[in-house]
Amino acid sequence: MPERNFQFRQRLNVVHAAGRRDPAAAPVANEVVVEDGWRIVVSPEASDFLVGVAKDLQDYLFTSMGVSTLLTREGGEGKTIRLTTKAESPDLGDGLSVPRSYRLIVGSDGIVICGCDERGTGQGCYYLEDLMNLREAPFVETQDRARTPIFSPRMVHSGWGIDQFPDPHLNAIAHAGMDAVLVFAKGPDMTTVGYLDFNDLVDRAAMFGLDVYLYSYLLSERNPDDDDAEEYYESTYGALMRACPGAKGIIFVGESCEFPSHDQHTTGKLRLDPTVDHAVDHRPSPGWWPCYDYPQWLDLLKRILRKYNPDIDIVFWTYNWGWAPEEDRLALIRSLPTDISLQATFEMFEDVEKDGIVTRCVDYTASFEGPGIYFRTEAETAHERGIPLYTMANTAGLSWDVGVIPYQPIPFQWARRYEALLKARRDWGLVGLMESHHYGWWPSFVNELAKWAYWEPATTTEAMAERFAVRDFGPEGAALAVAAWRAWSDAWRDYPPTNEDQYGPFRVGPSYPLLFEVEREPFPDAPYAHFGNEILGTHYIPHAPEDLEVEIELLERLATRWEEGIACLAQAVALAPERKRAEAVRMLGLGQFIRHCVQTVINTKRWWRLKERLLAETDPTARAVLVEEMTRLGEAEIANAQAAIPLVDADSRLGWEPSMEYMTDRAHLEWKIAQMRHVLDEELPAFRPSTRA
Repeated sequence: MPERNFQFRQRLNVVHAAGRRDPAAAPVANEVVVEDGWRIVVSPEASDFLVGVAKDLQDYLFTSMGVSTLLTREGGEGKTIRLTTKAESPDLGDGLSVPRSYRLIVGSDGIVICGCDERGTGQGCYYLEDLMNLREAPFVETQDRARTPIFSPRMVHSGWGIDQFPDPHLNAIAHAGMDAVLVFAKGPDMTTVGYLDFNDLVDRAAMFGLDVYLYSYLLSERNPDDDDAEEYYESTYGALMRACPGAKGIIFVGESCEFPSHDQHTTGKLRLDPTVDHAVDHRPSPGWWPCYDYPQWLDLLKRILRKYNPDIDIVFWTYNWGWAPEEDRLALIRSLPTDISLQATFEMFEDVEKDGIVTRCVDYTASFEGPGIYFRTEAETAHERGIPLYTMANTAGLSWDVGVIPYQPIPFQWARRYEALLKARRDWGLVGLMESHHYGWWPSFVNELAKWAYWEPATTTEAMAERFAVRDFGPEGAALAVAAWRAWSDAWRDYPPTNEDQYGPFRVGPSYPLLFEVEREPFPDAPYAHFGNEILGTHYIPHAPEDLEVEIELLERLATRWEEGIACLAQAVALAPERKRAEAVRMLGLGQFIRHCVQTVINTKRWWRLKERLLAETDPTARAVLVEEMTRLGEAEIANAQAAIPLVDADSRLGWEPSMEYMTDRAHLEWKIAQMRHVLDEELPAFRPSTRA
């Protein structure tokens, strides 16, 4: 039965999957068995948050493990899981000093989870769930272990819908180890998609151990030197902070908060200012240059914001000018106030060499683990100055490599990113991560791997991937699943991250139109979408025509290796126990869909090359050959789009992205097929020699 659009939200709303317990599992000598009748105990003074954590654990045991427990505010006879904190039990919490850290004690007489703070207790409960999920039974090894998070904040946007955070989604985000969510802010209680009660979001997020960061979309129409600058920013940022004093932080990025800078390297006006003649003045607007007066602007806003929230984390993200000369970028960082946080994107603006061609990563890619030179230079300078350092890491599991998928199932390539981030922590004091942008967070085994990588004591992705494979595919299919993940991870290293592909065919995959006589085709989108088709270009021109052949070879090599992974995973699915089959099939469908996306990009590049040759060709015989080649290629792309339809029907998350909404569902694929058919039946025949001499 096909899923209707947005039906994936039903799955997102499930935090504790039912039926995780393996009925054949039996405990071994060193394991404690949680059984019916156990108690989950909190103190009589336990907060609403801690009681909520206890209820969540109770629900997990009942739903996922089939164990019925009693929740009490006092101890009693029988086995117990006791939830406490360092403040309440200083003897148990001795040695815990990092927020959200915890101690797990499992003994024959019960289990104790003691957090450095209440959020730590919550993370300890989620860890207990993780252990039972891996064991597929309510059996836990005896142990006494303290665990400490490495990064904070760990921020994500919503994967449920742009700026939409129902309680189950918040709960799932907390279970994944994140500690903050991001929401776009255009003003008090206003996001890019309309009204949202910010204070309600802050309160509800806190009940799941999460903070809220506001990603600024407010206009900044004054230079700090203007006479009315303070009054103006008091009416914008002051109003925002007065209305929502509980926000943990605010993100400033050039393109979203540029102001009329006096820096002569820029136009001095906002990007959309109609008085700027870009044909005459080629300088960037201030959002795309490390302007010398950004520190002055930040000092003004800092004073206003901290009037209402003294502890607000002000995050300054240098995303837009990593291309600028190093001396200008670092001069700005050397002049920034040190009581803010600096964020630099980890892999961005790196010139990535593959098979002799060089591609600049203009946005985000998982094909290059990083760090890039832009990040390294800014990280070194921030570290020298003692400025807290954050990065955009994408380790929630998705980058801009493919625009309409929930996550990239390339765990061993992501592991290279984890290792590089941990090294950046050691070398330059990296403390905070933004792990997704508006493409959101989706629960998957790859962000589970990130959770394990970002806590001490350390684990390895190699070891954890094997355990996840057994959990998700069974012991018979596990090795094949790992082989598939390895093939996919290696394949993705051949991905060329060109801007033209990421804002073109890789953004929407097999619904991308191949155009001939028409320069641009209006791509159908939803009127309520945040971006819709604004971040998609249908007039395809390759990044560098002279590199086109190598790009095609790279993608064909990627496709061959990807198909090897699909074949391995198909075998793993066939061997998986019936109770694991549905999710295993869904992962296989994701892999197959990505393969269709890759094929569309290959076909788009071939189509452009043939079209250029045809338009330049004057010999009738040669022209006829080219028309036939384009017809065969067009038919192949129609078949590629048709093959994607059953996949998007089966999984409504495929083909959707929060800021664009649906771009590659059945309706869009059928639109693309009709468009392609028109080209083949109406436009190309006109170029045959019999009709055009």
